[in-house]
Amino acid sequence: MTANKRFFRMMTLPAALLMLLAGCGESSDYVAKVDGEKILQTELDDALREQYGTEVLDTLITNKIVELEAKKEEVSVSEDAIQAEYDELADSYGGEESLQAALEANGLTEQSVKDNIRMYQLTKNVIAASIDISDEEVAQYFEDNKDSYGQKEEVVASHILLEDEATAKDVLAKINAGEDFSELAKTYSIDSTTNEDGGEIGYISRGQMDEQFEEVAFGLEKGSISDIVQTSEGYHIIKVTDKVPAEEAVFEDVKDEVYATMLEERINEEYASWLAEKQEQYKIEKM
Repeated sequence: MTANKRFFRMMTLPAALLMLLAGCGESSDYVAKVDGEKILQTELDDALREQYGTEVLDTLITNKIVELEAKKEEVSVSEDAIQAEYDELADSYGGEESLQAALEANGLTEQSVKDNIRMYQLTKNVIAASIDISDEEVAQYFEDNKDSYGQKEEVVASHILLEDEATAKDVLAKINAGEDFSELAKTYSIDSTTNEDGGEIGYISRGQMDEQFEEVAFGLEKGSISDIVQTSEGYHIIKVTDKVPAEEAVFEDVKDEVYATMLEERINEEYASWLAEKQEQYKIEKM
């Protein structure tokens, strides 16, 4: 799960509740009827306050501490940074339209998401201001995790998945006779996630697919098509359209990425103790 999805899930409940706790439903004196008997708006508000009020209040107090610390440290979040995070979130949902549908389903708005992005980033930036990571630490982290920064061997593959061997043999014969692989995938493949795209799977690295599939796919030459490959899913005919060789990472090329990863880890590690320390420093009065 990405960080954006993580904070999106975290903010959904408080954001919806804040509207209710603030009395947004006060235009009517009731929120539902059961056989003509009213459930009053005040009953709903009281129930929400009792069940979630402490959680929401604690979130507001934490946000206020972050804002005060940000002002003290002269830390801010740019509108461009907020928009970039929002765009990344939209991409993770499959586009702006899908994100908007998810927001509506949770009673949220684009502005409420961006407000959460701002607070999320502001918290990170405030804590980051107190974290010092040396060049030596970054270099050591890279050495300890070099494999994760290198280019893994990959193939770009498509496949036609068939339910039985007889059909697979018929389709392979059509391919060998010169019929188009993509069109045959659309017609015959039972893989509903790829058949409409002509069987295109995309980039594959080792460990993503069945062992039998990968053994054949990584052994094929670019532009070649396999014989029938049986896996637990059925019978595959695989086409490899490109190959990407493994490449070892060079520290100078990825040091900024390594630093960013380390900083993120340190922020996560130090957040709880940082917040506890700030809560001791500020005079907090709950009414």
